[in-house]
Amino acid sequence: MRIIKALTLPLLLILSLLGVDSLHAAGDLTRRPVALPDLVLGSEESDYAMSQREYQLETGQAYQLKIISTGQKEYAFQAPEFATAIYLRKVEAGGVEIKAVTLTELEFEDAGEAEIFFLPVKPGKFRFYAKGLEGKGMLGHFVVK
Repeated sequence: MRIIKALTLPLLLILSLLGVDSLHAAGDLTRRPVALPDLVLGSEESDYAMSQREYQLETGQAYQLKIISTGQKEYAFQAPEFATAIYLRKVEAGGVEIKAVTLTELEFEDAGEAEIFFLPVKPGKFRFYAKGLEGKGMLGHFVVK
């Protein structure tokens, strides 16, 4: 029994050095994103409608957000401060997967959609809007805690 006790600590140390303890890791959080409610720009009732005004997010949690343009107007989705407070994993649009360091703008000239996959890394309240249409009510916020 003494020999087992004496060997337990060194054995655990060797196993941790070999990486066996990584079996207990939670995994890559960027690979399990939470789907947010779609952000729809424009509606049958109003060209200036925006389906969501606020998204509550947490740092360290991966998310995916689908932005959909109804094609009522030309919409240029922007969130410049938010773009610098996230890790952008990818953007999917039109059957193409785009990998970039940051996202400046998603411009919809007609009806269409784009999906962004990201991980917030900085807390704060960040504006998102349709460029030039903020005064018409096309403004919302990402609130990251």
